[in-house]
Amino acid sequence: MKTALITGATSGIGRATAIRFANESINLILCGRRQEELDTLKNELSKLVQVHTLNFDVRKNENVQKAILDLPENFKQIDILINNAGNAHGLDPIQTGSVEDWDAMLDINVKGLLYVSKAVIPQMTARKSGHIINIGSTAAKEVYPNGNVYCASKHAVDAINQGMRIDLNKFNIRVGAVHPGMVETDFSKVRFKNDDERADKVYQGFDCLQPEDIADIIHFVVSRPYHVNIADLVVLSTAQASSTIVNKS
Repeated sequence: MKTALITGATSGIGRATAIRFANESINLILCGRRQEELDTLKNELSKLVQVHTLNFDVRKNENVQKAILDLPENFKQIDILINNAGNAHGLDPIQTGSVEDWDAMLDINVKGLLYVSKAVIPQMTARKSGHIINIGSTAAKEVYPNGNVYCASKHAVDAINQGMRIDLNKFNIRVGAVHPGMVETDFSKVRFKNDDERADKVYQGFDCLQPEDIADIIHFVVSRPYHVNIADLVVLSTAQASSTIVNKS
C-alpha cells in the first residue's frame, strides 16, 4: 500500500482528498494546525487504512522538518505528497493592502509549500520514485482586481511546480499541479475574516465546484500508470469562465 502526506487536511480539498484516498486503500499522514479536527478525521478513516497525524504550522520550518523526520517507521516512506495547505487573506487593492495579510499568504502558500517539499523530497530522490501534487488556483493563471498578492503567491506555486518537475526529472519523480476555480469551502470565510454573509455570497447563484470534485481529480492524477504524469490541470465549474466571469442566476 502507498502512503500519502496531505497538508491542510482538516477541511476543504485536503479533507475530501484524505477521505477519497482512504477509500482507495492509501495510507495517510494528515497534517494540520487543528489537532481536534485531525483526531476526528483519524478516528473516521482508521477503519479503512493506517492513519498518522502531524500537528504543525507549515510556516514554521523547524517544526515541519522535525515532524516529518520523526515519523514512525511504518510511515517514513512517503509515496505521494499533496501540497494543499494555502489561504487567501483579504481582498484589497494593493495601495491599501495589509502587510500582515501579505505575509500570511506568502508564508503559507509559497514558503510553507517549499518547507514541506524540502522535508519529503530527499527520500523520493533516494528511491527514484514519488509523486508530488501542488494545489494551485486559477489565480496562478490570471490576475483579478484586488487579488494582487494572493495571485502572486499562486503564480509562484505555478513556477515552483514547473521548476520542481524539471529538477526532479532525472530522479523519475512525477510532479504536477491542480488549479481549481471557485470551490465551496471555508476559503472565503478566511479571506473575509469570518464575515459569513460576505463569504456565502461568493458561492450563491451557481453550481460551484465541491471539495469532492477536486479530490476525485487528484485521485485520478495519482492513479495513472507511472509512465503518465499529468503536469498541469485547470478545473472550473461549468458556470465559471474566468476569475471574474461567472454565470450566476
